[in-house]
Amino acid sequence: MRVAIFASGNGTNFEALADDETLKSNGLEIVTLVCDQPNAPVINKAKSRNIPIFINKLSEYKSRSEYEKVIVDYLKPLDVGYILLAGYMRVVTKTLLSKYTGKIVNIHPSYLPSYSGLNAIERAFEAGENHTGVTIHYIDEGVDTGPIIRQEIVSIYKSDTVDILEQRVHDKEHEVYPEVVLNLLKKYQ
Repeated sequence: MRVAIFASGNGTNFEALADDETLKSNGLEIVTLVCDQPNAPVINKAKSRNIPIFINKLSEYKSRSEYEKVIVDYLKPLDVGYILLAGYMRVVTKTLLSKYTGKIVNIHPSYLPSYSGLNAIERAFEAGENHTGVTIHYIDEGVDTGPIIRQEIVSIYKSDTVDILEQRVHDKEHEVYPEVVLNLLKKYQ
């Protein structure tokens, strides 16, 4: 299965997917990284794995639709089966959604519907919650509102700091996202 990974930041979920030997042996082929931040650390992670990179900055376009149209045009000849969002910090709109209906998967660092949007880990921590989680879901036109594929709870302990909690959430993401992608691979074949 040919996939594009979209990311905006450090790329730890990108690494978890790109380096998973089980995914590779089951046919995962990452054909490109799409990134909206030209200085994001994920770019070097893709370069070191010889994965082609497409950098596309929203600020260079008049509209989000124009921005996404360029991405759609770039992806078309790559024959992408799925788009996997891995810390992509842009809301996907109908321009991209209409071309990849039911084929865009996101990972979000909370137990949705709680704490959708930005800074989910910090907001859950500051609210004094006793747990948060990880949600993997299909994208729709809302913000973190698409159909849920899988969720896992991550406890928040009294001794936690935000950094400790963030690491535990990321560890859970790196465990669960490859498992979900493996299931998609098996359905795709």
